[in-house]
Amino acid sequence: METRKLRMMTTAIQIENLKCGGCATTIKKGLLSLNAVKEVTVDVENSIVSIISENDDLETIKEKLAKLGYPEVGYKNTVLHKAKSFVSCAVGRIDR
Repeated sequence: METRKLRMMTTAIQIENLKCGGCATTIKKGLLSLNAVKEVTVDVENSIVSIISENDDLETIKEKLAKLGYPEVGYKNTVLHKAKSFVSCAVGRIDR
């Protein structure tokens, strides 16, 4: 039987468009849908998402955040990202 040791990685990403707990709920659900992501913490006041994952596929995590409407600070924050974040915010408030 082969034992595989997983390397856990903790990453903090400062994001755009984070407004409330509804946004945080959407972000948590979205990131936890990725197989490698094991834990997500969202600091609404400072717009920081902390992620514990099994690998270092940071680009996949950043892409998922952007698709949800919460791109990393410094990434192109388009009108589409802002619109998605408003929808995600409303949905996240309902899903809590």
